[in-house]
Amino acid sequence: MNGSIQKISFQFLLVLAIFICFTPLLPGLLGLFFSAFSYIPAVNLHTFSLTGFSELLLWPGLHQSVLITLFVSLSSTFLSAMLAFSILQSCWNKAYWNKLESLLAPILALPHVAFAIGFAFLFTPSGFIARISNTLFTDFGIANWSLINDPYGLGLILALTIKEIPFLLFMSIPLLKQLNVNTTLVTAQSLGYSKAQTWQKIILPQWLPKIRFTLFAVMAYSLSVVDVALVIGPTSPATLPVLIWQWLNDPDLSALPKASAGALLLLLTCLALLYLIRFIEWATIVKCRSWQTSGRRALPLAGKSAILVSYVISLSTLPLLLLWSFAQRWSFPDLFPTRWSLRFWQQEWTFLWGIIGNSILIALVSASLALLFAIIIHEHSIRAIAHKRRFVVPRVMISIPMLAPQLSILFGIQVATLFIAHQYYYLWVIWAHTFFVFPYVYLVLDGPWRSYEKRLDMIALSLGMSPLKVWWKVKRPVLLPTLCIAWAVGISVSLAQYLPTLMLAGGRISTLTTEAVALSSGQDRRVSAIYALLQSLVPFVFYLLAIFVSQKTGMIINQSTANKRSVARYVPDSKKSKNY
Repeated sequence: MNGSIQKISFQFLLVLAIFICFTPLLPGLLGLFFSAFSYIPAVNLHTFSLTGFSELLLWPGLHQSVLITLFVSLSSTFLSAMLAFSILQSCWNKAYWNKLESLLAPILALPHVAFAIGFAFLFTPSGFIARISNTLFTDFGIANWSLINDPYGLGLILALTIKEIPFLLFMSIPLLKQLNVNTTLVTAQSLGYSKAQTWQKIILPQWLPKIRFTLFAVMAYSLSVVDVALVIGPTSPATLPVLIWQWLNDPDLSALPKASAGALLLLLTCLALLYLIRFIEWATIVKCRSWQTSGRRALPLAGKSAILVSYVISLSTLPLLLLWSFAQRWSFPDLFPTRWSLRFWQQEWTFLWGIIGNSILIALVSASLALLFAIIIHEHSIRAIAHKRRFVVPRVMISIPMLAPQLSILFGIQVATLFIAHQYYYLWVIWAHTFFVFPYVYLVLDGPWRSYEKRLDMIALSLGMSPLKVWWKVKRPVLLPTLCIAWAVGISVSLAQYLPTLMLAGGRISTLTTEAVALSSGQDRRVSAIYALLQSLVPFVFYLLAIFVSQKTGMIINQSTANKRSVARYVPDSKKSKNY
């Protein structure tokens, strides 16, 4: 009886997980296509037409916006992939590698918007780097260059590259452990290969296919990013996602077909770039393989310099935000503020409580739901493979929220909510956050779930334990550190969501991210720094909590194992065999 109840409950949770995590794709895509062809009954557009596409193509500067968007996306993706691989080649298994790996958590916890605001404080003409230059070189003055809002998007490329390198490193660590890099290095060096040749000619062709979906996610984000582009991106012309966002916020509702046509163009561009990256991978590894077997020397890669620059810039944004939040007077070219004040914190504190509460509430609910659904789908996949069932949730379907531009899917979902019940904006925002958080949580759990020792479950089941009790008593304690990290990643991703909160709530829900982006275009850097600093610290607290629980859990498991071994040492052999 209990077994049948558990089976029915599991099937119900599986259906619920599929419904919540995948059904938004249908209204998202249908709403996008209908509105692109000018069919939006909610705004009194009842006939299909090509008006949106004609207005889009006639928009002045559209081709420039598309070109700058492609340039930013491709450049940041290839640079981050190349630099991440060079860091792995230069630093893997070195004495300082563990320290570099431990710094990934605080850098990953740093949201893109907070990093972008700190990046802007560094590289504006009167930013901190210009202040240091003026201190070292007299009469340097205000810099006549700027990486912020430059017309070629170089600052946006640099910021996206630096921010995505830790993500690629984080996703590469379990992959390299699967590839047995140390054994490969020893074997290749015994055959006369140098370390650099081994990495580039043997490990790279194995690393690229395994990191493919992560590169797809990096490319899709850099192509469709709005919040970071609003802070540091080019403005004349703006990138295509920012242009679409401006059309969506146009008070003239007749601009909606043009905006949806632009969102459809963005989606098609994303698909084209996915195929381009896949083609480059195939051409490099399969078609043109002569470079792998030739005796030429390996290319020199500056991995140590790349990790130093990316870590220094990423970690320097937090102290800079802290300084600006307490600065009352900080005129150029002073290296530090000349007057300090708590006035801006006191001024914003009454508003911060509600904003922080909204942010944490939405993040906790969406991350917890995403974690539950990721566990359910992982367990279903394992059982389906073990019992040779046909239905397994496709990995590509799980990755769609990461690979498709947010703006394109959210526009369709926003149109769909107009037909249902748009007044329940908290429900739609939490659902959208869960939809976009789920793939990241699933990917974090994927490696540990696959490498879990299934014989532990088989032994527990043979002793008469129910499947639910086996999962709770045996599997959960082993995977609890991974579950904590996945939960923290989900909270961090939810806290960084800008478009889902703003589009589906219609401005009715204020979070740290929406306020930080809105204030970044203002004149007061102190208020912007306060919101960006808090947006950085909240996910960092959850990362620390996850790491603390993981370490405590590991200590308890190790202590329990040691106790069992010490007890078994004093049990006579006859009793051991009898009990067995």
